[in-house]
Amino acid sequence: MLAARLHGAHDLRVEEVADRALASGEARVRVAMGGICGSDLSYYNKGGVGDFSVREPLTLGHEVSGTVAELAADPLGLAEPGLAVGSRVAINPSRPCLHCQACRAGRSNLCRSMRFLGSAALMPHVQGAFSESVVVRADQCVPVPDSMTLTLAACAEPLAVALHAVRRAGELAGRHVLVAGCGPIGLLCLAAALFAGAASVHVTDLFEAPLRIARQMGALRTIDVRADPAALEQAAADRGGFDAAFEATGASASLVGMPALMRPGGRIVQLGMLPKGGVPLPANLLMAREIDLVGSFRFHEEFAIAVAALASGRIDIAPILSGTMPLRRADEAFRLAGDRQRAIKVHLDLA
Repeated sequence: MLAARLHGAHDLRVEEVADRALASGEARVRVAMGGICGSDLSYYNKGGVGDFSVREPLTLGHEVSGTVAELAADPLGLAEPGLAVGSRVAINPSRPCLHCQACRAGRSNLCRSMRFLGSAALMPHVQGAFSESVVVRADQCVPVPDSMTLTLAACAEPLAVALHAVRRAGELAGRHVLVAGCGPIGLLCLAAALFAGAASVHVTDLFEAPLRIARQMGALRTIDVRADPAALEQAAADRGGFDAAFEATGASASLVGMPALMRPGGRIVQLGMLPKGGVPLPANLLMAREIDLVGSFRFHEEFAIAVAALASGRIDIAPILSGTMPLRRADEAFRLAGDRQRAIKVHLDLA
């Protein structure tokens, strides 16, 4: 089968890879759509993401959907009821161990033995799903209704990331929220915060094009912090500070400046992947204003919630969908996805 394999920074090749037989409790899915994520772009541009570097050829991709082509025996009964050959599914890229302390506590996103599709965190790497088919554990397949496009189903993973971040933020109903960063995850945090009842959401970025999308998705105000750096401080002052903030840029300077924008007792959620090394935080300000700083990493039960919200239309993410390209044009698709002036979320058509 064909797959988009990264051999190093800017060295993405569509090439033949071997398939494998199913083990007990696994499913083979014919992949239909795959969304290019910020971590995929980091691997493509830098040869790594955060602390993880590519050390062997890596099939990228973890935001995927498709159709079940084969099912092995499932003696543990892990699969969703009704899952069968021919089922249309969104694929949860998380494959936790299910028996460690984190998994037993309902926080499997923190599983130390996690095998996450398209990740260089382990060696050998966990191969991803930008391929014509992928083998996953059956419980990673979440059925989607026939009324739901497989492009939309492939967006369940990034929406789940945003929904988990909103959960980490605490109660947002009636609150004033800041989202730093207008990439796919930042825009989905905007949608998720409004879904949770936020009274207002301010969104920042360095480019006007994604800020325009944020306004379409319901942002009360958008701020180009490069063109008007003082506007954000003024917006915070006008409200006496923000109740909650989502740092989705992964830029150290964004996080360092955020405590000064918060109300006393506010909460900052860090979900952007920061560069290697430490970040000099204004700890006295965090202490004196009792500002919570929490991390948000991937998701757990939010994946199924994301599928349901997208299927029902309760969360509309249509404005972020920027186009689709066939697998054989993967390199071109990655270059488009990395152009913040032209695209938010680009999908590969893998069918």
